[in-house]
This record gives sequence, structure tokens and C-alpha cells, in this order.
Amino acid sequence: MTIDTPSEIWQQRRQQYFKSRPGDPRGAYERDRARVIHSAAFRRLQSKTQILGVLEGDFHRTRLTHSMEVAQIGRGLVLQLGRRYPDLRPLLPCMETVETLGLAHDLGHPPFGHGGEAALNCMMHGHGGFESNAQSIRLLARLESHTPGFGLNLTRRAMLGVLKYPASYSSLCRKSPPVPKNPSAGRSFQRREWVPPKCYMDGEQEILDWLLEPFSGNDREFLGSHSDPSESRHGKTQHQSLDTSILDFADDVAYGVHDLEDAVALRLFTREHWGEVQSSLDADWASKMELDGLEDQLFGNISSSGHFRKQAVGAMVHALIQSAELIENPEFQEPLLSWNVALPENPRRFLDALKDSVSRHVIQLNTVQSATFRGHRMLVKIFEVLLEEAERLLPQRFGMEWKKAESETQRCRVICDYMAGMTDKYANRIYSRFFLPNEGSVFDRL
Repeated sequence: MTIDTPSEIWQQRRQQYFKSRPGDPRGAYERDRARVIHSAAFRRLQSKTQILGVLEGDFHRTRLTHSMEVAQIGRGLVLQLGRRYPDLRPLLPCMETVETLGLAHDLGHPPFGHGGEAALNCMMHGHGGFESNAQSIRLLARLESHTPGFGLNLTRRAMLGVLKYPASYSSLCRKSPPVPKNPSAGRSFQRREWVPPKCYMDGEQEILDWLLEPFSGNDREFLGSHSDPSESRHGKTQHQSLDTSILDFADDVAYGVHDLEDAVALRLFTREHWGEVQSSLDADWASKMELDGLEDQLFGNISSSGHFRKQAVGAMVHALIQSAELIENPEFQEPLLSWNVALPENPRRFLDALKDSVSRHVIQLNTVQSATFRGHRMLVKIFEVLLEEAERLLPQRFGMEWKKAESETQRCRVICDYMAGMTDKYANRIYSRFFLPNEGSVFDRL
């Protein structure tokens, strides 16, 4: 069996008319990668929280270094899949595309991680909500400065890979969200109550229609299928493209393994915590993948300057990549939708244990949670001020968009776009300027 896909369709861009430079040897997908790397949103990732706040130190990973690692793991995965499934090799994304997906997948994340996401979703209640992955689509297709009105104007294949959740906010949002009567006072703002559904924004339907145009009606409908929301729970999407499954795999490995490495190095994750992960490690799979002795490598003699720990991290990443498989869903007609990356039971259980342990023993630490709480409360208060004084306080670019807005929902979206693009440091400066006496100067450029 040999599979091929028509490259012309996937290399198309929403805005087809763009300046070509004589002698430029790059293909469409290489230009995608360059546009992401040179974008302002990508640079801002260096000062956005991954797990530990960027103001907490200079060793641990930020959104930027995490995204670079996702891109690298994605490359390794595509190489492994191409060797394991030679007949499917033409279907796999090229290296430029898989790097583009890794580098771009977190562009929409606001400051202060998921606490910031919940804050913006709360403040956008009644105006379309906010979700980080959906904001990535919005940045790439509308907001970034490359092609007026079309963002970075990436190829259709790159945009398909970034589309992690192919259903709209309104179709997934739970039916009875809380009403934020006075969120800054804390009476109705509980962060867990404002975690958004994983989705794309309702206002981006035009982008989705263009993106999914090459697929049959049945494929489009099946791709967008999801569980129904209830009074208290969001609905969930059920399918994704091949490229997105590669991206998700790489993201999971980077989170489970590399964020664990940070936690071990910072002594937030101990031998006792590792015991929980060890119990999920199947002995036969571990032996086959040469994962014996991980505990001593991770928590051994600190005088080794991390050499053994780095070898353990590399071994875990390698083992997970080597275990990845391609599975087919015959209900799809389009091969880019019918094939997905998956892990067999034993390595999947190990990766899930890594992610769960990092969540419980690092992310849920009261010190980490207090920083998250502080961040989301700051964003709520900044949003409230901008709602009152947007015309005078927004930077020029966003102020112009605010004046052109024709509804309250559009005006709120302008403020949300501005705040989602803030770095942690920038948001701290804005908060200090608004609320702390003797902070900020008229000569400061914000």
C-alpha cells in the first residue's frame, strides 16, 4: 500500500497573493517555519510561564524552551514513523512542518499559564469566552503582523496541524457556567469554575471553513464530532488530524519527561514521588527499551553535574518515541484524518504516570498554586480597568481596533487579544502601574 496526498491543496494559504522574492529557494513549508520563528508572539514565549513562573528563576523551562523541545521531539517521532511505516512515509509531514507545529502550538497561551487562561475566560463570559489553543489559531490566522488581516498566513497543512480541537466554544461549553458578578472581589471567581472547553473560537468559523474545505462533508462532520456538554461539564472533541496527533504526542512527552527533569533538578520531585511512577513501569517493556536503573540515574550523586540524569531523560524520550505506532480509523476517507499516532498500553501507562505525578507533586504545590492565583487575580483586575478606560489606556494598535469595534463583544475581544499577548513580566508591570503608588513613569514605554 502506498499513500500520497496532493501537496498543492495543503500548500495553499488563505491569502494567496503575497510578494515573492526573486531567487528565494525556500518551499512553502520552510516559509511557514520562518514566519513563526520571526513572529512577535514566538519571542514573547520566552517570558511566559510553562509550569514554574518565569520570575522564579532562570534555570527551568519557559513556554519558549518547551516549544523548542516539542519541535525536536516531533522531528524524532516523524523519523521513527517513516522508518517503521515506509508505505505511509509520503503521508507524514515534512521536517519543516513538524517543527512549525511544535514552535507554534503554544503561541496563544496568556501570561501565568492556565490561571491566566481561566481569568480571561471569566472576563469574556457572555462575549465568546477564551481558550489558549483557540487563541493560537486566532494569532496565526488574524492577529500576527505579516499579512494584514491574515496573520502569518500559514499553509493549510500547518494550520490543520495546529487545530487541536475541531469544535467551537459554544458547542462545547457547559450549559450553566457561573456568573462573575464581582470577580475581582473573589466571591464568584473560582479558577476551577472557569477552565474553558478545548475548542476554537466561534468567531473563527470562516477560518475553519477554509481549512477543512478539501475534506468531504462526511469527514468534516465526523472530525467535528464531540461529546455533548452537560450542566456542569464541557463537551470534548473526539478526533484530530495525523499532524495534530504527532504534535500532541510530542507535547505530552515534553511535559511528562522534560518538566519532570526540571522538577528533579530543583528538588521538587523526590525518590519517594518516583516510586509512584516506577509502579506503572512494565518490567518487560522497560527491559526491552533499556530503561533499567532510572531511579539511580535521576536521583543519584549530585556531583555528576546532571550527566546521569540527562542520560535517563534521553532514554525515556527515546523509549516513548520508539514505541509510537500509527493506527487507522476507517470511518474517515482522507488519510490525513484516518491515521493517528498512538502508544500501546504499557508505554501509555508510563507516560500518563509521569504527567500525573508532575501535576500532583509540582503543579499542585501550594507555592506554585499561590503564584497561579496571584497571576489570574492580577489579570482580572487589569481587565476591569481596561474595560473602564480602554480608550485612554490601551496601546495605540489596540486602541485603534477598540475604536473600530462595533459591539461590546468586539471591544472585549480587543482587550482580550491585548492581554493574551502579555508576558508575565509585562503583566506585572501593567498591574504595578495601575495599582501600586510610585510605580511607573510617563517615560516608560509599555
